[in-house]
Amino acid sequence: MAKRIVILGGGESGVGAAVLAQKKGFDVFLSDMSKIKEHYKQMLDEYHIAWEDGQHTEALILNADEVIKSPGIPGDAPMMLKIQERGIPVISEIEFAGRYTDAKMVCITGSNGKTTTTSLIYHIFKSAGYNVGLAGNIGQSLAYQVATCDYDWYIIELSSFQLDNMYEFRANIAILLNITPDHLDRYNHNMQEYVDAKFRIVQNQTDDDAFIFWNDDPIIQRELSKHGIHARLYPFAEDKREGVTAYTDADELYFTAPYAFNMEQEELALTGKHNLYNSMAAGISASLSGIKKEVIREALASFKGVEHRLEYVTRVRGVDYINDSKATNVNSCWYALQSMTQKTILILGGKDKGNDYTEIADLVREKCVGLIYMGLHNEKLHEFFDPFGLPVADVQSMKDAVDAAYRMAQKGEAVLLSPCCASFDLFKSYEDRGKQFKECVRKL
Repeated sequence: MAKRIVILGGGESGVGAAVLAQKKGFDVFLSDMSKIKEHYKQMLDEYHIAWEDGQHTEALILNADEVIKSPGIPGDAPMMLKIQERGIPVISEIEFAGRYTDAKMVCITGSNGKTTTTSLIYHIFKSAGYNVGLAGNIGQSLAYQVATCDYDWYIIELSSFQLDNMYEFRANIAILLNITPDHLDRYNHNMQEYVDAKFRIVQNQTDDDAFIFWNDDPIIQRELSKHGIHARLYPFAEDKREGVTAYTDADELYFTAPYAFNMEQEELALTGKHNLYNSMAAGISASLSGIKKEVIREALASFKGVEHRLEYVTRVRGVDYINDSKATNVNSCWYALQSMTQKTILILGGKDKGNDYTEIADLVREKCVGLIYMGLHNEKLHEFFDPFGLPVADVQSMKDAVDAAYRMAQKGEAVLLSPCCASFDLFKSYEDRGKQFKECVRKL
């Protein structure tokens, strides 16, 4: 009898896993407590996969040989607890997909910069003419691509949630950009649990593999010796020192291994210090993959950036509007503020994940001339930021936020949407939040 695989969650990763499981001859069932989007329902029907939404039918789930869990479902959800009681193994879609491909895996994680770095590496590989797929938290799910394509390489963005249920999966090149507090609500408010999840990216690496990381991250430095890393180490840093693979000196960006080359910082498509690190990580991974330095230089100079990440929208009456909706934690907002060269009206707020705003306090004092709190529960924002003495406004919709910013901003200033929070109290997703911001700004 065919092994039964049950998939929880009918989004991109769940449906991708279902298609791959179906193609590999398993008895497949997909269940989602929420409504499944129409185009995913069509895909499931097309592949003759049994599914349900708006409920979990225990009899159809607890008879599984293995469960593939979507990353958004917490491990302590009621159905997950019942699955654990039965001792049914639970894996991630990435773990499942990894069983059915011999492609090389370049995997990127970190609290901030993942999407930009993943997109940048993909851009370099495409520019080099590689047969490459883009997967993970971005683009189509890895499982769906393994089921329907035949790539030699995958560039995969991995969140801590995706890493949680990965056991045998191996990254040929693992990149850890940084670690700052995020999603602590999912990790029992225990920072070490979150850190351990991030370090799972190196867990099955061998001497043939590479681990690229930011050398100056204090948490990464502290943890390096704890995790029995077998891969070759390729650290990058802001300045030149013993053992680092990429660094800056004067206005140049230098790479030392696996071969040496350099380029002017001004040539880089992405600006801001954090993007310098993203470019270093991308350049090292590309050179390790056999891509010529001329191609890497050219691709680092021609990259177009990522939607909702410090995305310039337009200028209205001398005021620049910048969409950084992807800043769903405080550290992301710190990077955004750090890169601002004009006085800034900051729009922030949303579903607070246990945020500590101390990290951005100095930058808010230095760069901001007004604050707009967007959300249903702004008490914490008032408590923390009101003593700074800046003009503030409370809003419950994006239109009101943009209108308030328009009234507040003077010529030569900027309006920055960099919320520090998840979007779910007022919006469907950070993409929805960013798109609404851009629409409202363009109507001004």
